[in-house]
Amino acid sequence: MISNNKQNLRWVLTVLCLLSGLIVLSNCGDAANSGQARPTPTPAPVAATPTPTPVVLPTPTADPLALTQEELDTILATSFVPTPAPVYPPVPLTLIPVADGFARPTFLTHAGDSSGRLFVTDQEGRVHIVEDGVVQTRPFLDLSHLVITEDDYDSEQGLSSIAFHPNYGENGLFYVTYTGLEGTGVIVRYQVSSDPDVANPDSAMVLLAIEQPYENHNVNQVVFGPDGYLYIAVGDGGGDGDPEFNAQNLNSLRGKILRIDVDQGDPYEIPPDNPFVEDDQARPEIWSFGWRNPWRIAFDPVTQDMYIGNAGQYLYEGVYLEPAQAPGGLNYGWNIMEIGHCFFIVDCDPDAMGLELPIVEYHHSEGCAIIGGAIYRGAAMPALQGAYVYGDYCTGAVWALRRTEDQHWGRALLLWSQKMISSFGEDEAGELYLLDHLAGSVFRLSF
Repeated sequence: MISNNKQNLRWVLTVLCLLSGLIVLSNCGDAANSGQARPTPTPAPVAATPTPTPVVLPTPTADPLALTQEELDTILATSFVPTPAPVYPPVPLTLIPVADGFARPTFLTHAGDSSGRLFVTDQEGRVHIVEDGVVQTRPFLDLSHLVITEDDYDSEQGLSSIAFHPNYGENGLFYVTYTGLEGTGVIVRYQVSSDPDVANPDSAMVLLAIEQPYENHNVNQVVFGPDGYLYIAVGDGGGDGDPEFNAQNLNSLRGKILRIDVDQGDPYEIPPDNPFVEDDQARPEIWSFGWRNPWRIAFDPVTQDMYIGNAGQYLYEGVYLEPAQAPGGLNYGWNIMEIGHCFFIVDCDPDAMGLELPIVEYHHSEGCAIIGGAIYRGAAMPALQGAYVYGDYCTGAVWALRRTEDQHWGRALLLWSQKMISSFGEDEAGELYLLDHLAGSVFRLSF
């Protein structure tokens, strides 16, 4: 719980940053925390980009409960507009309260064991179980004595995610990512105890430990892909502009998405088709590189495509799509580019340099830091079927992204939530949840 003065200062800084277009998830912390100078490369000058007119987000006026499914489908179908046009017809999405009382929640998922339980991580190092809307008093796992984080909403350290093994029902294994007491990002395997609601704290096995030169852009997430391998999203290590040039350095695990086989080796093996497995000048764990801060990656359970929300530096946020058939080894551009725009190199040519571009981006006149979400494949909201749902940390906007009939991408504003969104999550049925970092609450998305 932060003091009112500090909370007010944080929102003042956020508003000022939004007005000047100088904030992303990490930059929120940079602006509010800044107590020491950080080395930073000086970006090459780029052509001035016209600043879009700030968008006034409309408030939905339709009563969702009074709409038929046909009317709802019609509203949503006409709401997806070609990007980057900042036009947002109202969509009557609402938030259903599920649980609260969390200390800065960071992630939500399920164990895939047909129990119906939700698992929520908080930044201070605890994994909570929510069952039938009730938060169990005893944490599933308490790592607060191992986790470093400040009692501050701008801190990026702490426990960031959890992933359950695809065969969790048989082997009881799961994986967490957190920032350790020495500031190192770690990926650790645990096993459940004889009590299904309590993990065995003595079962810890560290898979990877990645040193962090700064306090932001840490190890963000672990998630199992449809191939059974564990994917790990790692920020560039922090500091403005990637001062150590980690994202483009194949000898560094920072600024990467990693891919490892946790079912083989001690503690893991490298999948034989990883792109750099035969390259002596690269770490074999790397699947893709050129990431600034990939805050949430998600696989479409139907198409197996991977979606990634990536935080930009000063002006832009972006969503990337990696098709299921992609061979790996793709370069997503940072710090040569900031999302879809040249950053460190004047007049960069992404096509000639083999850089991947986002499928959609937004300017900081619309928000400050992207929060990657998930592809909706549930049953309760058929109008959203197949759409990628994501949001913004500062404005609380929730968008849906979908490919249009002419193969362009269109997005719709689903909700102006006024929540400090830290993450989205899914239950076993594929329904979507939103985590409010500031209030410590969990909501289910619903029409």
